[in-house]
Amino acid sequence: MGTSTNSMKVLVLCALVAAAAAWPSFVDDLSFQSDVVASSTAHKQQDINHLLDKIYEDTKYPDLQEIAKNFNPLGDTSMYNDQGAAAEVLMKELNDHRLLEQHHWYSLFNARQREEALMLFAVLNQCKVWYCFRNNAAYFREQMNEGEFVYALYVGVIHSKLGDGIVLPPLYEITPHMFTNSEVIDKAYSAKMTQKAGTFNVSFTGTKKNKEQRVAYFGEDIGMNIHHVTWHMDFPFWWQDSYGYHLDRKGELFFWVHHQLTARFDFERLSNWLDPVDELHWDRIIREGFAPLTSYKYGGEFPVRPDNIHFEDVDGVAHVHDMEITENRIYEAIDHGYITATDGHTIDIRQPKGIELLGDIIESSMYSPNAQYYGSLHNTAHVMLGRQGDPHGKFNLPPGVMEHFETATRDPSFFRLHKYMDNIFKKHTDSFSPYTHDDLEFAGMAVDGVAIDGELITFFDEFQYSLINAVDSGESIEDVEINARVHRLNHKEFTYKITVSNSIGSDHLATFRIFLCPIEDNNGITLTLDKERWLCIELDKFFQKVPSGTHTIHRSSKDSSVTVPDMPSFHSLKEQADDAVNGGHDLDLSAYERSCGIPDRMLLPKSKPEGMEFNLFVAVTDGDKDTEGHNGDHDHGGTHAQCGVHGEAYPDNRPLGYPLERRIPDERVFDGVPNIKHVVVKIVHHPEHHD
Repeated sequence: MGTSTNSMKVLVLCALVAAAAAWPSFVDDLSFQSDVVASSTAHKQQDINHLLDKIYEDTKYPDLQEIAKNFNPLGDTSMYNDQGAAAEVLMKELNDHRLLEQHHWYSLFNARQREEALMLFAVLNQCKVWYCFRNNAAYFREQMNEGEFVYALYVGVIHSKLGDGIVLPPLYEITPHMFTNSEVIDKAYSAKMTQKAGTFNVSFTGTKKNKEQRVAYFGEDIGMNIHHVTWHMDFPFWWQDSYGYHLDRKGELFFWVHHQLTARFDFERLSNWLDPVDELHWDRIIREGFAPLTSYKYGGEFPVRPDNIHFEDVDGVAHVHDMEITENRIYEAIDHGYITATDGHTIDIRQPKGIELLGDIIESSMYSPNAQYYGSLHNTAHVMLGRQGDPHGKFNLPPGVMEHFETATRDPSFFRLHKYMDNIFKKHTDSFSPYTHDDLEFAGMAVDGVAIDGELITFFDEFQYSLINAVDSGESIEDVEINARVHRLNHKEFTYKITVSNSIGSDHLATFRIFLCPIEDNNGITLTLDKERWLCIELDKFFQKVPSGTHTIHRSSKDSSVTVPDMPSFHSLKEQADDAVNGGHDLDLSAYERSCGIPDRMLLPKSKPEGMEFNLFVAVTDGDKDTEGHNGDHDHGGTHAQCGVHGEAYPDNRPLGYPLERRIPDERVFDGVPNIKHVVVKIVHHPEHHD
């Protein structure tokens, strides 16, 4: 018995010695792998805030400093779904000194820079738990180019389940240089150096000598910039389903979101006595030049494009003739009604999903059935336009505004480019037979009346955002409050009142589709419904049960599935997350989780002081058929109309833009359908701020 007891003591002593020897490693594992203290939404939000604070400088947060110094991405590969394969690839690139240096411009359209950013995204996307995501982000923040890091982190949060509940700070406060005139950035530096807080007005580019100045408020709106860049993060052209899921109807959404941006731009031109934007042609002059008046944080000023220049071949990108060949091949596919896949078999595009395939080849995305043959019309065109200021690299200029999704809409040529592509899509949709009365009718459901509760009034307000992240820190120089002030289009909140009669005999799910359409062109000529329907903008789409009998549905403009509210400021996000963490309670920012969507204040076009009349179209369709095969309570919220639902199938089976996406040679077909109604509404612009 005694011998057995002594042996046991020896074994226990040996175990203690072994544990003591392993103790430092054990402590490290605890510090890096414990997910208990960092798994709540509040902790995650705080981590993201800290990772993005002063992105061009070393992190100032002790916990992130410790991780950046001691964490080994390959130390425990069990924390990855791929057993560390993606991390191994990135670490090899880092150790071989192949990664882009810090303090250098970054563009998603640069193939090598995009490859590096996606290496980091792949690492983050393979993480099983939050500590893996956070620690890798903290480590590579100090190792990689800042632009690559920010992009990878944003798409990582958007597409990883670990990012659920996190609100990404507005990019105009993380990388302010991309959104703010150089003159204002210079004033911000001066304010920091003199320790005098200041708020500086941001002017739109151009002068009154340039008629495009009248609509600069639209393309240069920071909320619209965020919508555009975020849509391309939600539906990136580089996405492969191996990353985790399929991006449902991506190609069709690519068409629809850019069609709507172009239509909205034309509405603003109509509101400012301008002709609709003309499409771009490869063999014609680019009449409108553009001077961005902005600079990279590192890399110099954004290039200027002069007026009245012809397209030139761009070294290392494409010849103009290549673009014409690509365009012709796409038009041939539309004329033939099919796409030829890589293996030579044909894919019918004269069917409901045809426009999705067309969008895939025009962009083109990784979903393209034959990228080698059909090229990359959209993406290459962005680079071609961005480089026209220095097409042969003679002056070694950095990328132009068209080579960044967050700055592209600032250039009027963006809308010319997308009008050009929009007309390609229109040729396809016009190849379909028009809808008949039977196609359009929702038997037993009638729209008896449509009205607006409240006035439709637009105005410009003022908005401030922080420039703290635009200026460098100094050991002996404290931060002072520095803000930019911008003028933004806004409107009074209003409510739709839609009276419907349900004679089906029971409650029935209905889909309400609301569009605003111009009545006249810029010359005052009344438009036919067939011309009008392609110019309409989507105001809302929602699903609602309609009880038997006659009822009035009330729907606030604030609830639109097309729009998003103003995002909380970076300061507010930090404050709320810190309060939640310190107070031991969780954080609910779900109302702001998605940035993809038209700013809710820009739902209506500006109009004119004397007012403009528009057609308000309301179509009520069979919600059971529209949502057949979809789960859920149909209260999708958010911005599903143009941005879908993350990781899920698009919640509406109808074509985007239905019932106005097909040609309408005979208006009487629509006039005789009881579940579709239009009324004339008037929008008035108040030049002075309206409370």
